[in-house]
Amino acid sequence: MKKILAFLVAAFIAACAHAHPVEFADISVTDVSKLAETKSAVIIDANGPGSYQAGHVPTALDFSAIKGNLAAFLPADKNSLIVAYCGNPGCGAYLRAAKAAQKLGYTNIKHMSAGIDGWKGAGLKTEPGK
Repeated sequence: MKKILAFLVAAFIAACAHAHPVEFADISVTDVSKLAETKSAVIIDANGPGSYQAGHVPTALDFSAIKGNLAAFLPADKNSLIVAYCGNPGCGAYLRAAKAAQKLGYTNIKHMSAGIDGWKGAGLKTEPGK
């Protein structure tokens, strides 16, 4: 019985890891706030146009509006920092933006896993869509 239970626990852990693979290093809300303030990274909001219009991280790009021409919005230096985020730690929409940048050859991509919910929860101001 213990072996079966151990197997089921191991299978559950493997399934969870497979469902939300960690492909991009996490970056904190505090660090992203500093990056937005200094404009020293490209920040991409992958929440969709409605959420973007309602309020996004200052300087963030609306991935849904630029995904067809993402390269035009990214710097020439492929080592430039790119930060992608979506709603919250359980949201996987950021992967579309992160993988799109990766496909273009960018190597320094991070994930603000707290998302816009964590940003607002930290009391940071958002910027309305344009």
